[in-house]
Amino acid sequence: MNFALYRELLAVRPIRRLLLVGMVARIPHSAAGVLLTLHIVLTLNQGYAAAGAAAAVMTIGIAVGAPWRGRRVDTVGLRTALIPSVISEAVIWSVVPHVSYQWLLPLVFVGGLLTLPIFSVVRQSLGVLADGDQRRTAFALDAITTEVVFMIGPAAGAIVATSGFTVLGLTIVGVSTSLAGLFLMWFNPPTRSPAQDGERSADERHAAEAAVVSAAPAHLQEAAAELVPAGTARPGPGLRGKVAHNFAWFTATVAAVFAVAAGAGMVLSGTDVGIVAALETGGRQAEIGIVFLFWCAASVVGGLVYGAMHRPVSPILLLLGMAALTIPMGFAHDTWSLALVSILPGLLCAPVLSSASEKVADLVAEERRGEAMGWYGSALTGGVALGAPLAGVFIDGTGPSGGFVAVGTAGVVLCFAGLVLQQRRRGKIRAQ
Repeated sequence: MNFALYRELLAVRPIRRLLLVGMVARIPHSAAGVLLTLHIVLTLNQGYAAAGAAAAVMTIGIAVGAPWRGRRVDTVGLRTALIPSVISEAVIWSVVPHVSYQWLLPLVFVGGLLTLPIFSVVRQSLGVLADGDQRRTAFALDAITTEVVFMIGPAAGAIVATSGFTVLGLTIVGVSTSLAGLFLMWFNPPTRSPAQDGERSADERHAAEAAVVSAAPAHLQEAAAELVPAGTARPGPGLRGKVAHNFAWFTATVAAVFAVAAGAGMVLSGTDVGIVAALETGGRQAEIGIVFLFWCAASVVGGLVYGAMHRPVSPILLLLGMAALTIPMGFAHDTWSLALVSILPGLLCAPVLSSASEKVADLVAEERRGEAMGWYGSALTGGVALGAPLAGVFIDGTGPSGGFVAVGTAGVVLCFAGLVLQQRRRGKIRAQ
């Protein structure tokens, strides 16, 4: 691997500043997941199923709002587009910790709907600031800096929550994110090339496709939803033939990749809730950051190694390995054993998502690739929304280990079903 590319990229001041601003702006929301979960469980005395449901509701809000926010950035510019997010972050997250669970759900949905779109803005701007081969390195560096953020944020959130300050912590999340949005408005990074007059070049489209690769398990909730590109085409109410033509790219193989994306989202978001539950139940909430540190660091290493490989690996095989290796996390007996066991599934996180998005780009023609990536993001988001409550139900019913075992087993079953269907399809093709 040519590490000199990273040095060359960081020598460019606008890129260096954008990555730094993006990293700082992500820290508050990286702590929000742990804070919200522990607030619901400890302060509101609800179960982990309820906490998982709240996470799912917020994820759905992010998924619904992402295309609209992206279109606003394109049509009215970054500064104007961020105004609703700057206001809502400060207001909603200051109100959320003071209401009952019944009122919390609609509030976190609206909060997700208007979340500061830091993930998509940074990647969109990197696609403008970085040229040619630099873009893939820039997106990889962005993923790495995001992993660093999620080594810091959950630990900080856990310390605040275990000190009994979940209300103050959630309020700080909103105010800090709002301030980060104001700073982003002042910085105003470019979101389109000055030379761009209309249609994007093939190189720029390739950059947008590369940006869909997300590498962090902990921030999957937000990043997955923001994979839905702005202005994604949707088939209109035309004739059946026209509809069929619009979805001609949607083959059985593409559907299998979408299933992998959903499975990855389910396993990762379920693992996220499982880590918090395992340590909170044992009275070790303050040590949550240790496990996230190992988990996210492993994802960084896995992403770097996979990116240096000359041949791709099937995403379904990578998901099978990650899901199977998640199950043993349920049998860890303390913080350090859980942290060490999390390394193996963490190593496969970035490769699973990278391989799946690369497969979509290979299978779908360029004129339909934007739409396909939109559906890929929807599949990933759907998995994220399913994994947290699924893990929560089993945690409430069988204990902390139940969450890991449930999502890991579900992922393994999904992969075996996909492999069986894949083999049958190959058999039919050979028979023809």
